[in-house]
Amino acid sequence: MDNNTKRVRRTSRPGSDSFGGDSGILNERVLVLVFESLKWDLHTLTAVAAVNRKLAAVAARLLWRELCLYRAPRMLATLTSGSAPSAAAPGGRIDGGWKALAKLMLFCCGYRGGGGAGFPSPSNSQGHVAKASRFSKTSGRSFLAKKCRGDLLYVSDPCEHPAAEAGEDLGVYRGIFRGFMRSKTRAFLVKPGVRLEEKVRCPYCGARVWSMTAARLVPRSAARRLGSRDGGLEYFVCINGHLHGMCWLIPLSSSDEDRAEEEDGESDGDDCEGKEENGSTSSSREDVMVK
Repeated sequence: MDNNTKRVRRTSRPGSDSFGGDSGILNERVLVLVFESLKWDLHTLTAVAAVNRKLAAVAARLLWRELCLYRAPRMLATLTSGSAPSAAAPGGRIDGGWKALAKLMLFCCGYRGGGGAGFPSPSNSQGHVAKASRFSKTSGRSFLAKKCRGDLLYVSDPCEHPAAEAGEDLGVYRGIFRGFMRSKTRAFLVKPGVRLEEKVRCPYCGARVWSMTAARLVPRSAARRLGSRDGGLEYFVCINGHLHGMCWLIPLSSSDEDRAEEEDGESDGDDCEGKEENGSTSSSREDVMVK
C-alpha cells in the first residue's frame, strides 16, 4: 500500500466535517449549536473546557469568544472596533485572551491589592461569579487622568463586600481598555518607567500589573464615581489592559443616587453606541447577566 492510499484513508474518516475536521463532541459547529441551546451557560462551558486539551483549545479559540458575544454584544463590538493592532477583529484574538475577558465580565475577583488605603487582608475576601454586572464607558472616563481622556475604558459598578471590622462596605470593581497597547494610559506608565508590582497579579489573565496609585494616575473623579472618599480607593491595570480595584463605599443619600442615575443617562459622542433596530439610541452601559 503506497503512501497516497494511506493518506486518503486517514483523511476520509466517517462523519468528518469541513467546518472543524472533527466529528461528535469536537465538531465546532455542533459545540456552538449545543451552547446556543444552553444560552452559553458558564458552568457547562467551564466543565467542557476542562475535559481534555483539544476541548480546552477549542474553548480558548472559539467558545469563550462566543460567550462574550452572547453576554455583551455592544460592549464587545466597541472593544474590537478601530484599526489598532491590539484591537482584535471579532473573529480574531484579543489582548489577554477570550477566556480572560469572559472571566472579567462574569467574575468578581474579591479584594486583591497591595495593602493600601487601609484595606483588609486579601485572604478575607472571596471571589465569586457575579449574577449581574453593569459595565459603562461613562464610568470608565472617570478613571482616566485628564491627559489620558482619549482612551476608552469600560468599568463595572462596584460589587459590595461587607467589611464589618471597618464599619464600611468594600467595593470591588473591574474593567477593560480598548486597544491598551496604543493607549495614552500605557504610554504614561511605560515612558516614565513606572515599575510593575512585585506581589500583585491580574486576577483575570495572570499578567503583571501597574499600581495606578503609585503612578499617580488616579483622578478624583474616580472616587466620586464610586461613591468613595478621596484616598479610599486603589486599582491596578495589567499589561493586557485589564483593570481591577477596590474602594471604601460611603452610603449615598437619595439625592446622590438620583444624580448618579442622571449622569449615567447622559449621552455624548463617545457614549452613544448608535441606533438599535427599533430606532432607539443605546446607552454607554451594558448589563452582563449570568443565569
